[in-house]
Amino acid sequence: MNIDLSGRTAVVTGSTSGIGFAIAKGLAAAGAHVIVNGRGAERVEAAVQRLRASVPQADVAGVAADLGTADGVAHFAAAVPAADILINNLGIFEPKPFAEISDADWMRFFEVNVLSGVRMARLYLPQMLAKNWGRIVFISSESALNTPAEMVHYGTTKTAQLAVSRGLAESTAGTGVTVNAVLPGPTRSEGVGDFFGRMAADAGITQPEMEARFIAEHRPTSLIKRLATPDEVANMVVYVSSPQASATNGAALRVDGGVVKHIA
Repeated sequence: MNIDLSGRTAVVTGSTSGIGFAIAKGLAAAGAHVIVNGRGAERVEAAVQRLRASVPQADVAGVAADLGTADGVAHFAAAVPAADILINNLGIFEPKPFAEISDADWMRFFEVNVLSGVRMARLYLPQMLAKNWGRIVFISSESALNTPAEMVHYGTTKTAQLAVSRGLAESTAGTGVTVNAVLPGPTRSEGVGDFFGRMAADAGITQPEMEARFIAEHRPTSLIKRLATPDEVANMVVYVSSPQASATNGAALRVDGGVVKHIA
């Protein structure tokens, strides 16, 4: 399959590392003009340079803005007023016992994980509908379907993303615009890798041993029995962003390694 996104502008939020960076790399390799985003200018510029090094023909730019805030989205909108592809990847996670999750924690997670995507979609969806072509993808999680006891606030926001995604898809009926969600399972992004590294050090074992223990104890239904890679998730996102995915709309597409056991 030859995916050609030449002439398309793609915005990937939270894309200086991890899954977001892998998605930006995949879209750039397919020919899209890619906008990398992060909160800090130095990290954004470093990500842009990494992209250009790994994809020599990459047409890429960067915009530093905290999209977990309304002001940050307004700043980003001034810099990138139009886009054909929007990947709402920005997200945070934090294991914390339910009784210790404060109101401020709940609000922070909704601002970053849910409202960032709502605000960005509100910016670009009307333009996509006017052009009769566009792609919006929310990066949710298998935790949207299997709410983790150790991160109830995180899982709840990921479920909310599915509702937003499906609701927006309904508004695109009969057009060339699609809105979908992609649900990664446990993935070895930089943040997750650092998290497992700390856990491994505390337990006195290697990081691969800790990752295997996590899968066995916390995601025993995994069929691949390992963490996914960011590139494996990005492959699905690049496809669903492409013209070839024109009949995929309103879907929740799992890249979870088979963790979720139901077939629908």
